[in-house]
Amino acid sequence: MSFKINRFLTIVVVVSMVTSAVLVAQPLSEEQTVPATVSSESELSSDAAGILVMWEEEKLARDVYLSLYNVWGVRVFSNMARSKQRQMDAMKALADVQEPADPMHGEFQNSELAFLYTSLVEQGSRSLPDAFLVGASIEDLGISNLENQLPESIGPYTITSHTNLLRGSVHHMRSFSRELNRCNNVYRLRHIPDVRRRQSSPAK
Repeated sequence: MSFKINRFLTIVVVVSMVTSAVLVAQPLSEEQTVPATVSSESELSSDAAGILVMWEEEKLARDVYLSLYNVWGVRVFSNMARSKQRQMDAMKALADVQEPADPMHGEFQNSELAFLYTSLVEQGSRSLPDAFLVGASIEDLGISNLENQLPESIGPYTITSHTNLLRGSVHHMRSFSRELNRCNNVYRLRHIPDVRRRQSSPAK
């Protein structure tokens, strides 16, 4: 999942709103394995910078999910955090010639990501449905951003990373939507294009 930060700031507002019954998600496993592929420096020269940006954005999601797991003790958050860690490890392998620093939990080089981390954890700590809403919103916007960015991705390894992240985010959003259903709330898709809305909706 990769976030365009200026758009992702809207999550702080979105998760403050009351959820409404619109989407019923298909149950899927929370965890998504992303294969790591180690490549040479010459192959990564056009991709490394973008991969490193995606790495820190994945760290944001991982840290939010770990914090919400500490608050609520609900397994879906720990499962999602492990999945995000695997995605981070895969991207580190791709960018091994410029391996990113791994700061402490909740710490980010990008100040806007640091602000988002604090805001999302605060909102997700209000109630369990709010926590699930935070997760669904992260994945919803992540899918939208990834689909917008994919046509612009030139390097083959950046495309591979985007594709893997997109697949994982679809699984994650459906899992969070399912958890909201169990709380008698249903997530309203806010960012995904109409074609993805149809693909994400359950078969009738």
